[in-house]
Amino acid sequence: MLSKNQIKLIKSLSQKKGRQQNGLFIVEGIKGISEFLKSDYILKHLYTTESIFDASVDFTSEISEVELKKISALKNPNTALAIFEIPIEIPTQDNGLIVALDDVRDPGNLGTIIRLCDWYGIKDLVCSQNTVDCYNSKVVQATMGSLTRVNVRYVDLQDYLEASKTAIFGTFLEGENIYTATLPEQGIIILGNEANGISEAIETVVNRKVTIPQFGTIKATESLNVANATAILLSEFRRRTIEM
Repeated sequence: MLSKNQIKLIKSLSQKKGRQQNGLFIVEGIKGISEFLKSDYILKHLYTTESIFDASVDFTSEISEVELKKISALKNPNTALAIFEIPIEIPTQDNGLIVALDDVRDPGNLGTIIRLCDWYGIKDLVCSQNTVDCYNSKVVQATMGSLTRVNVRYVDLQDYLEASKTAIFGTFLEGENIYTATLPEQGIIILGNEANGISEAIETVVNRKVTIPQFGTIKATESLNVANATAILLSEFRRRTIEM
């Protein structure tokens, strides 16, 4: 049976402050937990209603479905909840393609972007300090395990970009057409906040402005969802490397 202290700890991890104080985060569901168990992430404890995971019994507790509902952040909990240690951040390798996020706030968007980075072979994702925490349970859920294969790092984004010696691409309504622009194999692709786009401070360090052209006759839509834009941009960058 779950103790009050265990429930209190798990509940505290739903908040960024609790994750930072304890150095822990939550993963829910069979798929996500299985991915993290296969990775270098360190398991702190696994709570499950079924014995289906390859994890040490010393770190596993079988609980009831009622208990799982008490600690889960999901409306319909899926079999298990695991607690993993937050790893030490790894320095970014300044080569290849890097995605940078300027204050992306929506957990679902960040989770999808991490999955896209994984799909398109982007190893490093650099985030501004105000971008949503990648260990937010909604972000982790949305990544479907891709967080284990993408190095996410939080930095002073302006300082990071100013120190970089590679091409810096920014997404704007005005800029080179992404479908006709010459795109290199190496560079940093910046995507901005859902409501405001790339900030003025970050715009000053962009040396290649690109845009995804809008089609149709009415053109009433103001902008693309940031995760959708990421998918289009990464697809175009990768397609060019195939054609080269």
